[in-house]
Amino acid sequence: MARQLDEQIAARYPVGQRLRVLDVGMGQGTQALRLARLGHQVTGLERDATMIAAARDALAGEPEGIRERMRIIEGDGRDTGVHFLPGSFDVVLCHGVLMYVAEPDALLAGLARMLAPGGLLSLLVRNADALALRPGLDGDWAGALASFDSVAYRNRLGLDVRADRLTTLTDALAGIGAPLQSWYGVRVFTDTAPDGAEIPQDVDTLLAVEERAGRTDPYRSVAALLHLCGVRG
Repeated sequence: MARQLDEQIAARYPVGQRLRVLDVGMGQGTQALRLARLGHQVTGLERDATMIAAARDALAGEPEGIRERMRIIEGDGRDTGVHFLPGSFDVVLCHGVLMYVAEPDALLAGLARMLAPGGLLSLLVRNADALALRPGLDGDWAGALASFDSVAYRNRLGLDVRADRLTTLTDALAGIGAPLQSWYGVRVFTDTAPDGAEIPQDVDTLLAVEERAGRTDPYRSVAALLHLCGVRG
């Protein structure tokens, strides 16, 4: 999934362009570290001490050049204005974060302010329009029925969280001056794979199928996750 997101983001820029990237809610730093390895200047913002420790451990094992391109800051995504000047970044990532925020409008507005003109806001969210798919495929008919008119669900960590609808986020991005330019489905076919499932030998073919489906209607509309790219005017 991380490679798919990298390619969708990088496709907007000339090959070889070095970007200033802010990863809000970076977790263990997987995506941030991938982008630093590709030559970009990356800042990871995370509030969970355990995640920060894991990210620092991972970064410590990298060559010096990569370590110099990535910095880690402890903080909340809603306080970006405390840490950074407006317009400081070419790309702002907010992946797997909105589901934990009950009212995301203020967070999104703050992230948009961090973008330089023409900058990209990259959101990865749970698809509220496809919440019935996983329980339905598992044969949980009551769960599927309850999911059609809801944006609430329980994730694999056992937490009660929130999904987002494409139409709602399209309106929100327009309202903060970073209108939606493109969107993709993520985990169209692989969402029901169990945690820890063995990676298949033909993983490149699997990724090619997911990438194609994520760009193609109607498949992308029923993906477990949506990747939305808004661009600041």
